[in-house]
Amino acid sequence: MKLFVFGLGYSSLAFARAYGSRFAQICGSVRSPEKAASLMGEGIHAVLFDGRDVAEYLKTADFLLVSIPPRENDPTLTRYSSEIAAAPISTIVYLSTIGVYGNQDGGWVDENTAVEPYSERSRHRATVEQQWLSFGAAHGKKVIILRLAGIYGPGQNALENLLSGTAKRIIKPGQVFNRIHVDDIAAAIWAGLNFQGQSGIFNVTDDEPAPPQDVVTFAANLLKMPPPPEVAFEQAQMSDMARSFYAKNQRVRNVRLRKELGVDLRYPTYRKGVTALSRALPNGVANREPD
Repeated sequence: MKLFVFGLGYSSLAFARAYGSRFAQICGSVRSPEKAASLMGEGIHAVLFDGRDVAEYLKTADFLLVSIPPRENDPTLTRYSSEIAAAPISTIVYLSTIGVYGNQDGGWVDENTAVEPYSERSRHRATVEQQWLSFGAAHGKKVIILRLAGIYGPGQNALENLLSGTAKRIIKPGQVFNRIHVDDIAAAIWAGLNFQGQSGIFNVTDDEPAPPQDVVTFAANLLKMPPPPEVAFEQAQMSDMARSFYAKNQRVRNVRLRKELGVDLRYPTYRKGVTALSRALPNGVANREPD
């Protein structure tokens, strides 16, 4: 099996590193020659998105993973739709976001819930999801849309934020978020590439939506350090992008992920995920099992 990845970023690289041995070849696009050279050292064939090699690799690809954020349209479809249509690719996995559900005032949503994207970024995601599904239907290719919750994992988590002094406990009453460990994203991608059913959409999220300040407090307890002071949402200094996340309040179900894709989450709660990450620190701290 040969896989091509558009956008070798945090999540797609985690997949390539965890499942690379199951493919005869993994190749993907990057933005810079420096990153391409670095990934070559790991055995990942990396090429520039606008380079001539992309079309050549697509000619023999069996599977496609798309992990490039959209603009108004999908850059991959805009640039390479004809090459992908002609390739022997049977299954395409597109990484999207649960942000397409918009603000649900803390209510539960699933894949049957109508999308109500709040931000321009999420509106583009919802549009591109449909572009890929339509493309797959037109060209006889299975398309699996994975809507990802807030991503965390090695190097990108509350523990690292606390150790770097950038963690905040922002309080917005009633606010909850779903999260997903990058290892569970990798498992969902593998399941999506091998799914025997029809094209479809799957939420990739943990079992327990929770207030963001609870995660920071839990991580601080593992590190045996005081959590940062609470800051009211209205008074918090945040980027526009960070503030936009708080405009969406939703609880996301993952029933289809478990039952149809057959993914058994390794980290079904943030407590299990953050505890595992703490044990991987140079001076691992937590010795107790989380709830």
